[in-house]
Amino acid sequence: MKIILKVNDRARDVNVEPRKTLLDTLREDLALVGSHAGCEHGVCGACTVLLDGEPARACLMFAVQADGYEITTIEGLAPAPGELSIVQDAFCETHGLQCGYCTPGMILTAHSLLRREANPTREEIVDAISANICRCTGYGQIIEAVQFAAERLRKANSQRSPTGADADLQDVEAVGANALHGGGR
Repeated sequence: MKIILKVNDRARDVNVEPRKTLLDTLREDLALVGSHAGCEHGVCGACTVLLDGEPARACLMFAVQADGYEITTIEGLAPAPGELSIVQDAFCETHGLQCGYCTPGMILTAHSLLRREANPTREEIVDAISANICRCTGYGQIIEAVQFAAERLRKANSQRSPTGADADLQDVEAVGANALHGGGR
């Protein structure tokens, strides 16, 4: 079955079996291997992608069901090849990466949270990432990474949109890209 998926702001033609998961399609047909196959039952969150900005389990969804959605994978967060988004960089700086298996799902979930809430409480962060399992059991650094990213986003952006954090995140990602190339934090 031929479908068109909009992945990371790019329309991609794929020919898939009707029962092929979105996760397998992303990994096997589009070479986007950042989302991982974990439990394959929608429990661990390793396969998390964003559908229209909200976290979703790619292992529970057929690729044909993703037609019409804006799909964002971890590869789509980077502002440019070789660069990191503010959230990705915050995970690096606070050692929130650990073994790295859950990291793409955690970062995408954090990205979604910070688009909705510029100043999340610790409880809101814990609630947001509670559907993502870290087998290294190092949630402390992951929470710290999300707090650090939120702080950087707030500090770097002095112009707020009337609707809140969403515009801030886009503006600050550009600032973060500059900071990674010599601007510091």
